[in-house]
Amino acid sequence: MWLDTYPSSLESRPALEGDIDTDVAIVGGGFTGLWTAYYLRQLDPTLRVTVIERDICGFGASGRNGGWVVGELAAGIEAYAAIADLPASLRLARAVFDSVDEIGRVAAAESIDCGYHKGGVIRFARNRPQAERQAAEIAHHHELGLTTDEVRLLTADEARAHASATDVLGGIFYAPCAAVDPARLVRGLADVVERRGATIVEQTAALAIEPGRVLTDQGTVRAEVVVRATEAYTRDLRGRRRQLLPIYSLMIGTEPLPQSVFDEIGLADRPTFADDRYMVIYGQRTADDRIAFGGRGVPYLYGSRISPSIERHHRSHERIHRTLVDLFPALSSARITHRWGGVLAVPRNWTPFVHFDRAAGTAGAGGYVGEGVAPSNLAGRTLADLITGTDSERIDLPWVGVHHRRWEPEPLRWLGVRGSRWILAGADIYEYRTNRQARAAVALARKIRND
Repeated sequence: MWLDTYPSSLESRPALEGDIDTDVAIVGGGFTGLWTAYYLRQLDPTLRVTVIERDICGFGASGRNGGWVVGELAAGIEAYAAIADLPASLRLARAVFDSVDEIGRVAAAESIDCGYHKGGVIRFARNRPQAERQAAEIAHHHELGLTTDEVRLLTADEARAHASATDVLGGIFYAPCAAVDPARLVRGLADVVERRGATIVEQTAALAIEPGRVLTDQGTVRAEVVVRATEAYTRDLRGRRRQLLPIYSLMIGTEPLPQSVFDEIGLADRPTFADDRYMVIYGQRTADDRIAFGGRGVPYLYGSRISPSIERHHRSHERIHRTLVDLFPALSSARITHRWGGVLAVPRNWTPFVHFDRAAGTAGAGGYVGEGVAPSNLAGRTLADLITGTDSERIDLPWVGVHHRRWEPEPLRWLGVRGSRWILAGADIYEYRTNRQARAAVALARKIRND
């Protein structure tokens, strides 16, 4: 939907033509790669920066996601507190919060028309187990030092004031979140990066990343620093298939809806929305009054395979549609105009990372587990600081230098991911039917993140 409704040309930029030399080569034309290029040229306009993209900028998750600019890291504050300490983890959390505003600032300053609107996110509690988890989560966040201005628990009436979903018992309002059209943001950012003097080559597939060079199907790019910003497509690079796990998420988009529908369902301030089920869902009211809505649950493909055919997984799209109508029955007659999907990346410890090895001339960031729009901005600023030797608080944040082990070989990987999906989907059904916590799912979630 995002690319289909994009108002400008999607024609590819020229491909690489033979071998070249550059100062910084960035593999991947999504948010991580483009933000890195943007801030590199801002810090040092003399740097030769080359972005290498296998398709067109925004082809991957950056142009397909739910458009949540949410100030959150998948692993949570606790994971980084275990790596460093609590004060450092809180600095990281607030740096991600600030990235929400930074993206809005850049969009305004660079005239990127992406429908940016900071309306927060509302997560509904729609059964007692969800409400219990949310109460414990908020209490824990406040113990850690987050404020009620940043995140707070809502009564049922307060939650319904944001959006009139069904079966609402309460909810969480998380302030650092904006809604955007991600394709307009990433495509607009690519144009800005070019105007600032960076080079972007498209239709150029990176085959391998080595210290000091990128081997592609169109030639070799030699560089002082090579940045990997390939997220789920890391599996296509030589020797990196088990580094990050590619997981599909699918979405649907409605036709533009009349004001009478929003008079019934709410969403007046365009908060993004979800509930607290284990099989994640997410949605937003777009700037042109559509509902964009998505969810996890598509089967993992053996061997970490990425296949365009899975983006049209009919049963999953139908399930997502039923879930949307269950949330907002007033949408039952809304025409679904778009169905699509994309692939996100999960590190083995679920912990997003930034790394830089000056001696080897390699850098990278990612592992956002589907929550990368805001963190990728912080990652880009951090990588730019590290590469240019700029002293900043960002270079000492505890996600810099995080390491994670590789995923298990097949068939263990397939069995583990498929089994986890089955348990979590079953847990959602159990909780709705019994109004009791699915303890196995809680234990599994902790095991997955901590193993």
